[in-house]
Amino acid sequence: MSGGGLLVAGTTSDAGKSVVTAGICRWLVRQGVKVAPFKAQNMSLNSFVTREGAEIGRAQAMQAQACRVEPTALMNPVLLKPGGERSSQVVLLGKPVGEMSARGYHGGRQQALLGTVLDCLAELRGTYDAVICEGAGSPAEINLRRTDIVNMGIARNARLPVLVVGDIDRGGVFASFFGTVALLSREDQDLVAGFLVNKFRGDVSLLEPGLDMLQGLTGRRTYGVLPFRHGLGIDEEDGMAVSLRGAVRESAVTAPVGEDVLRVAVCAVPLMSNFTDVDALAAEPGVVVRFVDRPEELADADLVVVPGTRGTVRALEWLRERRLADALARRAAEGRPVLGICGGFQLLGEHIEDEVESRAGHVEGLGLLPVRVRFAREKTLTRPVGEALGERVEGYEIHHGVADVQGGDAFLDGCRIGQTWGTHWHGSLESDGFRRAFLREVAAAAGRRFVPAPDTSFAALREQQLDRLGDLIEEHADTDALWRLIESGAPSGLPFIAPGAPA
Repeated sequence: MSGGGLLVAGTTSDAGKSVVTAGICRWLVRQGVKVAPFKAQNMSLNSFVTREGAEIGRAQAMQAQACRVEPTALMNPVLLKPGGERSSQVVLLGKPVGEMSARGYHGGRQQALLGTVLDCLAELRGTYDAVICEGAGSPAEINLRRTDIVNMGIARNARLPVLVVGDIDRGGVFASFFGTVALLSREDQDLVAGFLVNKFRGDVSLLEPGLDMLQGLTGRRTYGVLPFRHGLGIDEEDGMAVSLRGAVRESAVTAPVGEDVLRVAVCAVPLMSNFTDVDALAAEPGVVVRFVDRPEELADADLVVVPGTRGTVRALEWLRERRLADALARRAAEGRPVLGICGGFQLLGEHIEDEVESRAGHVEGLGLLPVRVRFAREKTLTRPVGEALGERVEGYEIHHGVADVQGGDAFLDGCRIGQTWGTHWHGSLESDGFRRAFLREVAAAAGRRFVPAPDTSFAALREQQLDRLGDLIEEHADTDALWRLIESGAPSGLPFIAPGAPA
């Protein structure tokens, strides 16, 4: 017998689908329900490597953690990694299968993948008591409905009830709820069970008349009003938000242990990927993280991070155009700390041979590390474990570039020259002992009287955030009604009542 299910859709991108899905998952697992997350198709440059060596979206890895289960490729069978304005790398069941234009993907390939994603969902539903699915963008993208495999397309094929999330902080949430349902076909409307208001500030009683009117207009109830909470956006799919930064900045724990704070500047390179690497730095008391795109913003930074990117050659050009390359070279010459991660590590090297990602051929790097990079067609997807600065380190690798390190001191799979460091390892800073040792080196090189907190646990902070998400659902949603919806795993069949507003 298949387990229950629910599709969490949204009125827009960034309405809160990922965090609501994670919150429902954490609430369910605390009730003793065996639950798994699922997103048929994800477009994101933030990805993760599962234990079996499959690449999936980091949001689904985070949701799996909310479920207290190991993430697998079944939970995100299709991942699209943008490589420009009109093309993406298609990752199927954790492995790249090629580059495709948006027109080519929506013109036929996407619909061909429907069987694969339905098989993955069916396998999960056969294993778990419930599967909480996340949609993408809006279910009312009527121009893409014919080939949709992530919103109403999968809801209709898998017979899933749909909960539509709206971000009231943006304004216009009632129109967004109404318009979303109104734009759907009658068959798709039948699947929409109701709404969930996200990020509400103020007195809920002032909102209730509008919710009643919305139900009168659409025939659908609201399952909860979630209050606005700072710092809940963990492992975002896109953008430049730092997941833990908001929560830490507003907490008393942000006070430094030593006399000084440490300032970290992250170069906001094009096609920035896995910027979640700096979350662990932002979680440290007394560490301030900001994204920058001008050379003068590096002046007071104690550490500059050049993060991963899906376009290493393009990022190199961008750094040079904005004179950030010169600022990085000056820092390296002065012995001021620079850390390059994955693509950021590659562009710090001497040169790059790229006939795969940009097809630019031979490209001169910044020359700050004795490394030569050749792009291989096969992508490296591993979960390495090692040691650095006397501490155990865990990480994960996602890259086409193969680094030939020809000097310097060994540093994970990369090297360091003075205070310029480079590695392909994402997630290494989540290893608490290593992060503290690294920050002590940075502080000493920067001349800061900064002391890392002795007891900051990134894993514990992540668990606390997931519990906060579960608390939001438990305290502000109608969980009895929500569970009945999930357990039934069936569409609502509710009619769309009226196209006009009440008098």
